[in-house]
Amino acid sequence: MKLRHYFSILLLTMLLSVASLSCAPAQRGPIALASFTENYVSVSISLKRNSEGVVSLSATFTPAEGHHLYSKDIPITGVNGLGRPTLIELAKDSRIKATGGLTESVSAEISGYGPGELLVYPAGPVTLSLPVELPPGDSWVNDEVKITYMACTAYQCKPPVEGKIVSIRIPGAEAFDNQ
Repeated sequence: MKLRHYFSILLLTMLLSVASLSCAPAQRGPIALASFTENYVSVSISLKRNSEGVVSLSATFTPAEGHHLYSKDIPITGVNGLGRPTLIELAKDSRIKATGGLTESVSAEISGYGPGELLVYPAGPVTLSLPVELPPGDSWVNDEVKITYMACTAYQCKPPVEGKIVSIRIPGAEAFDNQ
């Protein structure tokens, strides 16, 4: 009798553990949306949810060895014409809605070879993230984002990529929750 009682408690504990796990928010990896390489920079665009449940549209910019990118915070035309900001932006008629500001994975630094306002990221990849609200529904829809960046070394810059329209396919909010 004691053995049956012990197994009943064990079974109940296991069932409750499984039920509580199913109620916890699932941590998922990012959903890849698009990628391309142009003018010495590889760009990958993804959608992810952080541990607080915030959904973000992210772009990771990986410049070629020895190249750097410019801060998201410099003017769209650069500083005195030098540089271009690194940006991911929603297209004008996007079904996605921004819910906050653009954040960066690394801090920009003052450039050692231009005006003091010319901020650059250290050589290497940088990820920009934009908190977003997905469109309602459980289906996937076509959308677009705009990408801007410019890769340079201390001696030479590549042509800027400005407002490049990138097609993406995004899940509706319910479809994303069911991933």
